Amino acid sequence: SSVSVTLGSDPLIDPGVLLGYKPGRQIELLPVRIGERAHLRSGTVIYAAVEIGSGFETGHNVVIREQTSIGNDCAIWNNSTVDYGCVLGDRVRIHCNVYVCQYTTIGNDVFLAPGVMLANDPHPLCTKCMQGPTIMDGARIGINSVLMAHVVVGKNSLVGAGSVVTHDVPDGMVVVGSPARVVGPVDDLKCPFGIVQPYEQGVDVRRRPEWETVPPLPRPIKRPDPRL
Repeated sequence: SSVSVTLGSDPLIDPGVLLGYKPGRQIELLPVRIGERAHLRSGTVIYAAVEIGSGFETGHNVVIREQTSIGNDCAIWNNSTVDYGCVLGDRVRIHCNVYVCQYTTIGNDVFLAPGVMLANDPHPLCTKCMQGPTIMDGARIGINSVLMAHVVVGKNSLVGAGSVVTHDVPDGMVVVGSPARVVGPVDDLKCPFGIVQPYEQGVDVRRRPEWETVPPLPRPIKRPDPRL
């Protein structure tokens, strides 16, 4: 470690984790502070000047760059990178092979599916107006989507798989395509099996009481015939 590291109680740190790594950029080498109940898996590298709340968990080969702040109960899975100067809220879930670019802001209860890519430079290599997206509370970003520089993804919205988001996304709406277009409110989406209401007032079922009362379907699951 190149800088001091403060860990909260009950950490679980695998072999091969690097904490307080010194960046190549010339910055003040502030300590790393990580809250209680951290679980950091092998290959995780956390640079200097990072603040992380309690209940943090990583998969393997996660990189968190300097001058980044992460809230409570967040998880970042295998082979994902959070670049420098980012702010993440509470209960953020970042899946595998995700890139969060410099100067991105992510609110509470946000989900980034596998392969999501965030961009921050509208004319690459200039960097003078470089800033990543702002993703508001409760937004969900589908697998292999791309969010371009400066866009704002609204509260409780949903970006469909493979979309390229070039303009702001309104609160509570679904966008799909390249470039992404609004197709309707998230509340109109239906479960193909009819066992839950996926979204109510933009809030996904996992954040509502019925998540605890509806049992999962037995596997293997066969998708319903759309012709019926």
